[in-house]
Amino acid sequence: MTKVGIIGAGSWGIALASLLYHQGNEVVVWSAVGEEIEALDQTRRLRTLPDLMLPESMLFTKDLEQAMAGKDFLVMSVPSIYVRQTAARMRAFCKRGQLLVNVAKGIEDSTLMTLSSVIGQELPMADVAVLSGPSHAEEVSRGLPTTCVAGAKSRKVAEYIQEQFMSPVFRVYTSPDILGIEVGGALKNVIALAAGIADGLGYGDNTKAALITRGIYEITRLGLAMGGRPSTFSGLSGIGDLIVTCASMHSRNRQAGILIGRGYSMQAAMDEVKMVVEGVYSAKAGLALAEKYHVPVPIIREVNRVLFEGKEPKTAVNDLMLRHKTEESTEADWDH
Repeated sequence: MTKVGIIGAGSWGIALASLLYHQGNEVVVWSAVGEEIEALDQTRRLRTLPDLMLPESMLFTKDLEQAMAGKDFLVMSVPSIYVRQTAARMRAFCKRGQLLVNVAKGIEDSTLMTLSSVIGQELPMADVAVLSGPSHAEEVSRGLPTTCVAGAKSRKVAEYIQEQFMSPVFRVYTSPDILGIEVGGALKNVIALAAGIADGLGYGDNTKAALITRGIYEITRLGLAMGGRPSTFSGLSGIGDLIVTCASMHSRNRQAGILIGRGYSMQAAMDEVKMVVEGVYSAKAGLALAEKYHVPVPIIREVNRVLFEGKEPKTAVNDLMLRHKTEESTEADWDH
């Protein structure tokens, strides 16, 4: 029996804990929030996943060493803003060669590092991999068909992760492009904020399609400049994750964007959503990376102006529409 430690007891961590448990694994869940662990232990339910009943034999703990000791692999599922401090706490209990699968999405604002790089810096003894894709916890917890991609440094590790997570309702592909997977997973949240803002303004499907299409173009160009692979951005962690995050009401980024489009401030929207809105934290980092690599990202730039400079959302959309005329792609040559 495979032994798994889930680090983080939010919606995604609990959905994956349930998935892995029903694959026949021994699962222990840890959270830094004591009240969260006590509630899970007593009720076997999470407020944000009301349809999910957790088994009595699943262990919940406030003891980080207990969650990590003797585990075949760990799943890191804490909000991106807490990844570094959580990894630092894990250092005392992390064995050499420990496989750690990061499922959080984001870029560290202060360093512009991807989360696997942050974890690797804090836990140099660990083997850090990622799992990402269009995968809302609400649907995974209900057993609805979902596909993700496992990224790792070696084929062997990626295939091990694939084997552990695969089920009749959860299909996993493999990829060596950890960087591309993480860039797509982080920046799609910024575009989803823009899509939500457009919804909040009352715009339609044409606008949504434009934001998704031009959004993946921005993400791809920046991701390629950073060293990602083109196929990654046309795959599950690129266009796949972008579509689901821009279109679904499960998306906290879209929800927050809708509120901003209706006139809420950034903080008021985050307070209303009552969960971490990762796109707010990734927006600044995405723009800083674009400036570092000299990549134009007009949508990401306008989202930053709305979030942090008080720009009116409608004005931001108008400015995007009235930008200088240009080609859709510079890759094709004209006949004349």
